[in-house]
Amino acid sequence: MHHFEKFAAKGNEFLKDLAQEIGEPENREKAYRVLRTVLHVLRRRLTLDESFDLLAQLPMCIKAVYVDGWKPTLFPDKSIKTVEDFIREVLEEDKRSAGKDFGNEEHAKQVIKAVFRVLKKHVTEGEIEDIIGDLPKHLKELFAD
Repeated sequence: MHHFEKFAAKGNEFLKDLAQEIGEPENREKAYRVLRTVLHVLRRRLTLDESFDLLAQLPMCIKAVYVDGWKPTLFPDKSIKTVEDFIREVLEEDKRSAGKDFGNEEHAKQVIKAVFRVLKKHVTEGEIEDIIGDLPKHLKELFAD
């Protein structure tokens, strides 16, 4: 049981960081929805190898969020080339709550960047560089501070 509590604590810490980062420290529900949505779009854009490398570094509870409903494919979704494409995919992924979770495109961009800032705190710099290297150049700005 002790290990499970440790895994849960790390997952909660991740969500707490994200809730803080999106400016709603008390709203872990929203942090969870936002995280799930952004990770699901990110995993579609990454190569399978890169997804597995990222997964290896995520806290156990966050790994579950990443893989939930996943149908891994060998090839990344090349239609996601720009920040606008990524935002559109995020809004499409989160159909029911997109309005209140992401708002307009500019706000959505800020929320997505918040997810990536928290990701940077929880995985190694080398892994972040690998992810950025795996993305088309127009998507790299989502990782810029």
